[in-house]
Amino acid sequence: MEKEGDPSGGWRFAQCFGDKGEVEEITEADIISTVEFDHTGDYLATGDKGGRVVLFERNESKKGCEYKFHTEFQSHEPEFDYLKSLEIEEKINKIKWCRRQNAAHFLLSTNDKTIKLWKVFEKSLKVVSENNLSSDTFRNASHAYNPENVHPSLLPTLSPIAGSGQNLRLPSLTHHDTIVAAVPRKIYANAHAYHINSISVNSDGETYISADDLRINLWNLNISDQSFNIVDIKPVNMEELTEVITAAEFHPINCNNFVYSSSKGTIKLADMRDSALCDQHAKHFEEDEDPASKSFFSEIISSISDVKFSRDGRYILSRDYLTLKIWDINMESKPVKTIPIHEHLRGKLCDLYENDCIFDKFESLWGHDNKKILTGSYNNYFHIFDKDDESDIVLQADKSAFKAKKLAGHKKGKGQHNNSAAAAPINTDNIDFNKKILHASYHPRENTVAIAATNNLFIFSANNAT
Repeated sequence: MEKEGDPSGGWRFAQCFGDKGEVEEITEADIISTVEFDHTGDYLATGDKGGRVVLFERNESKKGCEYKFHTEFQSHEPEFDYLKSLEIEEKINKIKWCRRQNAAHFLLSTNDKTIKLWKVFEKSLKVVSENNLSSDTFRNASHAYNPENVHPSLLPTLSPIAGSGQNLRLPSLTHHDTIVAAVPRKIYANAHAYHINSISVNSDGETYISADDLRINLWNLNISDQSFNIVDIKPVNMEELTEVITAAEFHPINCNNFVYSSSKGTIKLADMRDSALCDQHAKHFEEDEDPASKSFFSEIISSISDVKFSRDGRYILSRDYLTLKIWDINMESKPVKTIPIHEHLRGKLCDLYENDCIFDKFESLWGHDNKKILTGSYNNYFHIFDKDDESDIVLQADKSAFKAKKLAGHKKGKGQHNNSAAAAPINTDNIDFNKKILHASYHPRENTVAIAATNNLFIFSANNAT
């Protein structure tokens, strides 16, 4: 239960994966660019700017929600488009798990241009045994293995090697080790002219969508050389371009519905049953802007960086630079709730424009109960809200903060520093804009979150919180 007056809301820091050194030299390739739990919550994947995918599995031998390293593989390599003289980064933009149907795991990973379907499975390594079996043993084994009930006198026997005086000795294989292997089963390439920002697997388990700035394509997981363009907002004259697609996601239950957001602050719900090309949206969610608050930055800060269906499909969560908005799928005119995140930065928009931070794309997440929602901020802070009340739990995923609490904890008494993960009050004059929580994932069955903070992965848990 949540303790009264506990600023952490019952949340506790559980784990941190990453550089454990006192002096960190963070390379660009090590920065985590996406985090994703699988549908069970027993596995967790991260992708980084170096094109690597790292998988973690739940450590059942530990109490609580703890994870251990499972495997790592290189998903994407840097490429060069000679026709456009364009470098294609290896950075992993998104990872999505496919629902598990057998002993192997399947997951999709994408960089700016190419999507790959990976199969991850355990493979048994066998080596030649030192003790090889003799011919008598093989003769006995061949007599024992007689599926057709042939008379033993008619079964082949192993005779001595001519002139050697020795019986034939065949090598036997014994189990040596079990490794986790990752192989690309499908490569979905050459379908996007612009940078891929989203992939989303359908509830039917057979199809998925991929979205770039101007188009959304529909794929069959088993067909890599063909996709269907279902949304195209590219104007005939590119000089007339006024908006781009920023995110897209399938409905969690209805396999024919998907939603996509734009840089103009609009959300469109499309139905694939209406027509092959879903340019005519079924629903349009947009809030009219107050003319009094209009400024040079209005269009930039209204751009939606992430859009997510609640797990029951009833609500839509959207994140722009300053706010979180919760939309009822049955009410298009205005959100049912608007939550300010960066209101304290409204007076600093000019500085944020100069240092490009105003273009940061923060993700937004639903909790397993369709009530909790999560999004990130600067100073490695992240917020956990409740859809039904005004609670705002602010936590910090920062190793230096934990070190400070640890020192303070030793002064107060052993163990006290672990009792709270709550962040210190926000000092608007001392914000580190290089430390930001852009990527996170919420456990599908319990109050556990995985937070990407630069090159570190933090696990926070509140399994007993209400």
